[in-house]
Amino acid sequence: MPTIIDGKKIATDIKNEIADRVKALRDSDERPPHLAIIVVGDDGPSHTYVNGKINACKAVGFDYSLMQFAATMTEQKLVKHIDGLNADEDIDGFIVQLPLPEHISVQTVIESIAPKKDVDGFTNQNFGSIGSKHELLLPATPFGIMELIRRYSIETEGKHCVVVGASRLVGAPLSLMMLEDARATVTVCHKYTVNLATHTKEADILVVAVGKPGLITKDMVKEGAVVIDVGTSRVEDSSKKSGFRLSGDVDFEEVSKIASAITPVPGGVGPMTIASLILNTMSAYESAHE
Repeated sequence: MPTIIDGKKIATDIKNEIADRVKALRDSDERPPHLAIIVVGDDGPSHTYVNGKINACKAVGFDYSLMQFAATMTEQKLVKHIDGLNADEDIDGFIVQLPLPEHISVQTVIESIAPKKDVDGFTNQNFGSIGSKHELLLPATPFGIMELIRRYSIETEGKHCVVVGASRLVGAPLSLMMLEDARATVTVCHKYTVNLATHTKEADILVVAVGKPGLITKDMVKEGAVVIDVGTSRVEDSSKKSGFRLSGDVDFEEVSKIASAITPVPGGVGPMTIASLILNTMSAYESAHE
């Protein structure tokens, strides 16, 4: 049986550690970290994610502010509001929940966030710091994956890591982290990759982040590989009360028969994204108070 990489447990451990640090601040009459969350529009799944972040703030003792705006809000007004948060010394970090309405440029919005408060780790400055010796606030999901690898003592140095998916949010930054921090040999695959299986079968560590349920099957994975499944898609399932279930990019039932370690979906990488957001907010607070 493979090791099931329990992201839910590790995320809980991280939040407990942060809660202890916040308690020490309060006991010393210091204010706790403060996270602000901006939501534009009424995207259903976004509210679910935001509620998870608010609950995490409550669990660790952070202060938080939820700022909700209509989908008709202009890009100019949103950027002006972000400028206000950048200047507010009582706000340690903030996020702009994606997706945004089509008339608002995601890149313009992200680059208007002060890097020192960019706790999602999306700005060019934070992204670029991955390749330096002075990493700043790291992209949350890749940061969470690296923390799982570290806390499960998965050997990476000299190992071949194959990352399927080259997005700016996960695949691209993770490949740099595996190269720079984990000292792995890295191959990045994407939608233009020919003969995907020839690459995935060579992976000692296989990370998949494309959002295609069941993309990776047992015959595409090397026996004994560590498999990190980042994909989370809704799949119709009449047996569920909701009418759907969450599915990863990996055929968990079959691949788990040959993997040495594997993340489940849900309960693997997902909880680590919020835990990383909390870690980044704590780091932003500490940097501001040095």
